[in-house]
Amino acid sequence: MTETVIIGGGLAGAAAATLLAHAGKPPLLLERDAAPTDKICGEFLSTEAQAHLAALGLDVGRLGGAPIGRIRLVAGARSAEAALPFTAIGVSRRVLDAALLDHAAAAGAEIQRGVSVRGIDGGSLATSAGPLNAGTVLLGSGKHEVRGAARDTTGSIDDLIGFKQYFRVDAAAHAALAGMIEVHLFDGGYAGLQLIEGGVANLCLLVTRARFAALGRNWDALFSALLTEPLLARRLGDAQPLLLKPLTISGVPYGFIHRASPSDSARLFRMGDQAGVIPSFSGDGMSIALHSGRLAAHAVAAGADAATYHARLCGDVARQIRLATWLQRAGFSGIGQRLMIGVIGIAPALLGAIAGATRVPEPALRRAGLAIS
Repeated sequence: MTETVIIGGGLAGAAAATLLAHAGKPPLLLERDAAPTDKICGEFLSTEAQAHLAALGLDVGRLGGAPIGRIRLVAGARSAEAALPFTAIGVSRRVLDAALLDHAAAAGAEIQRGVSVRGIDGGSLATSAGPLNAGTVLLGSGKHEVRGAARDTTGSIDDLIGFKQYFRVDAAAHAALAGMIEVHLFDGGYAGLQLIEGGVANLCLLVTRARFAALGRNWDALFSALLTEPLLARRLGDAQPLLLKPLTISGVPYGFIHRASPSDSARLFRMGDQAGVIPSFSGDGMSIALHSGRLAAHAVAAGADAATYHARLCGDVARQIRLATWLQRAGFSGIGQRLMIGVIGIAPALLGAIAGATRVPEPALRRAGLAIS
């Protein structure tokens, strides 16, 4: 029997693997992708996420990410801009995840790529490489469900479709995006646009199923509709797409928070999106993933049960997830969009305040042993 198995080599899984290895309990980590891949993600590393990575011993500076110090909210011809309460970094998940998994392996964790987990029954795992028994399972499979460990997503927002495309933008758009994240509100959705390493622009967006259906369920039609927005047209009208086709995902339960129940296994620890899904409109999913990986690793190393861990994680991030979910609902409403851009236009500092209010709170980070400057 393997003492500890981590399912998923994303941020939460790699962070937990590194910390368990440092604690003298090196785990087995199973990652379904055989090689680094692109993922649908805003790729916005907040100061909290950077603190988590620094505590793991990973030098984020060497990844070549783009610094981000300001935010611009855009709705049609109206916009509002403010300084962020921190300096973020834009870095692709392909680069970051690969660096973290290499870091976990160097710490002593066993990493097996190209192995998917098809089902969980207590400590028995059905994997693509054969059956496996585990004393403790850390579930960090991201947005993907695993048979036998499905989330109860009742009440979440799951009628959205996500898209992601990378672009090589022209010099004017690159200059406008330098140091900036833009959030564009449009009919039936919103999009985030920012630079990552190599000067590439990352466009990540969510649209309602109804709006996408009205556009014929066609990406080209959706992108053409986006280019009717004045500022997006200036940014992307002459841009070169870098992926053969956009990445897409649907059915993500935004607003989901796992709450411990008596039926939970005492040795199944949910991390990242398996523990809580914060809307990307204002949330900080990467920081929450890293935070959950850290708390789970500490709990396993200390012999604590999963219920204790889940209660602590819920206490740290539930309020932020609820606030971000409310803001996302407002962002999809025409009235909400107009109200939001009007209020923030009068008081732009509210943008920075909102960005700070939906982060993992500093007291929680300090309780987890992180130093926040």
